[in-house]
Formats: sequence, structure tokens, C-alpha cells
Amino acid sequence: MDNVKNEEIARKNLMRDSQEPDGISVRGPDFNLGVNYSGIIDSFESMGFQATHLSRAIEIVNNMIFDKAFVFLGYTSNMVSSGLRDVISYLVQNKKVNVLVTTCGGIEEDIIKCLGSFKIGSFDSDGASLRERGINRIGNIFVPNSRYVAFEKFIQPILEELYQLALKRGKPVTGNELIWKLGEKIKDENSIYYWAWKNKIPVYCPALLDGALGDNIYFFKFKHPEFVIDCTEDVVWFNNTTIGLKKSGAIILGAGVVKHAILNANMLRNGLDYCVYINTSQEFDGSDAGAMPNEAVSWGKILPNASAVKVFADATIVFPLLVAESFGKK
Repeated sequence: MDNVKNEEIARKNLMRDSQEPDGISVRGPDFNLGVNYSGIIDSFESMGFQATHLSRAIEIVNNMIFDKAFVFLGYTSNMVSSGLRDVISYLVQNKKVNVLVTTCGGIEEDIIKCLGSFKIGSFDSDGASLRERGINRIGNIFVPNSRYVAFEKFIQPILEELYQLALKRGKPVTGNELIWKLGEKIKDENSIYYWAWKNKIPVYCPALLDGALGDNIYFFKFKHPEFVIDCTEDVVWFNNTTIGLKKSGAIILGAGVVKHAILNANMLRNGLDYCVYINTSQEFDGSDAGAMPNEAVSWGKILPNASAVKVFADATIVFPLLVAESFGKK
């Protein structure tokens, strides 16, 4: 085959005609105009990749607010371990969300931070050395074990109070009652659950025993084997919350049981109207943690015409930006 023929074939395959796609042109911020942080966020819409997904998430949350949607805020324990705890506390203090969904660690670490601060450490710190020093590591955050000792001293009298309450009224306490009592007793305005108690914002914890809170209940039951927390009442009030909502929206930081609990409850109303995921999980292993919004549509957990997006990102970076451009402006 001669060179002329080769060129003809190559050009035919490479220089193909194309249709012009719809959409805005890709463009980033122009720093020649100076540094304008709001302008940088605005430029995310046309930036591409996860910046564009974050821009979409901001738009969805603002639409939630405009439509007065009932807002489910879900977050895993590591979000509370980090400085995002203060962002979440702001939202609860100012009644920006309607219900909280978290894990056991998402409860206890908020309370523990009121008893003693967490410290910035390093991801590559030697685990054996930290163990010798009594320091627990959460990513690059250090938590001295003395914080958990202080937590035990704080919570055991509260469990006794709730045990006596259950005996008096002849009915076990619920998980939400326990969480509100922790918030009431901590008396710290930095606490998420102080404000949840103060503002009567309910908290659903579908994994109430999976952490130091569960450890303390374990120890308490040596003293009172008949002590019970009625988690069935929690699932009833939580599921009933979704039914009849005019508009339902969710912001979910992290994944796992928190994500599934919110989606599963909203399946009872045939799906969320608005949904924002922020996590780094992948879907190729079939886990719910990594599942995309479109998979939830197939289950009836998100409405087919819903506004939904997943931002593949570290929530500690993007969630403060999202709040600044939505709830923080209202």
C-alpha cells in the first residue's frame, strides 16, 4: 500500500466530521481579574470533572432550600472526627436541616470533643508506637485514649438516669432519647447534639452500638442486665417522617449504613426529590457505599425526575464550600 493511500485512510479515520455538543464551554477562573473566592466557586460550573459536580451539588442544595424541602443530613463518624463537626453544628444550631442520621462514632466523638480536643497528627505515624503511647489514630487525627476514659465517666451516670426513667414509666428509652440526653447534659454550644436537643431536631442512629457508646452500654449491662434501648421505636419514627413529605432532600457525607438508612426510608415515599452524595467510594464492587444515584432510582429511593449528583471528593474540602454557597447565604 503506497503512502498516498495510507494518508487517505489515516485522514479518513482521524479527521472525522462531528456534531457540536450542547453545553457550556469549558473555562476556569481568570486570575488576571484578581483573587475572588466567590468567583472561583462560580467558575466550577465550567471547570469540568468534580468541580462541575460540586457546582451542581450547590445548585441542588439551593433548590432544596428554595422549595422548603425537608432536609436529611447524613454523615459518618470520620466527619465528626474532623473539623466538619463545627460545620454540622452550625447547621443544627441555625435549624438549617430537619433530621440527622449518623453512626455511633458520629455521636460519641462530638461529645468526646467537648471533654478534650482531638489533635492533628500524621497518616504515616507508626501504629505500634502510637499504641504504646495510648494514642488512637483516625487518618491524620490523633485521639488520646484518656478522652474515652473521660467519656465513660460522663456517660455512665446518664445511662443510670435513663435506666431509672425507663423503670418509672415502664417503657424503654429510644436511641433518639439517649442522644438528646447526651446533648442536654454536655451543656456545650460547640456540640452538634446540644443543639439537636435544644432545637428538638431528631437524630437517627442505625448503628447505635458500634463504638465507644456501645462499649459503655456493654459495661452498664453488667450492673443492670435488663437495661434496653428500643431501637425499633427509632426506626418507626424515622420511617414515618418520610411519608407525606411534600419535598424530600438529602445531603450524605460518606456512605455505608448512614447512606442506606436515608435512602431506604425515602423509598417509602417512592424516593427523594433532591439528593447529594459526597464520598470517594467506587461502584465496581457492588457496594451500596459506592452506588451512584441512578442505582437508587431503580429501587425507588430517588425519584426518576429528581435532582441528584455524586461528588467524588474528600468532604472536608468540598462540604464547607457547599455550605458557604448555600445555607451560609440564607
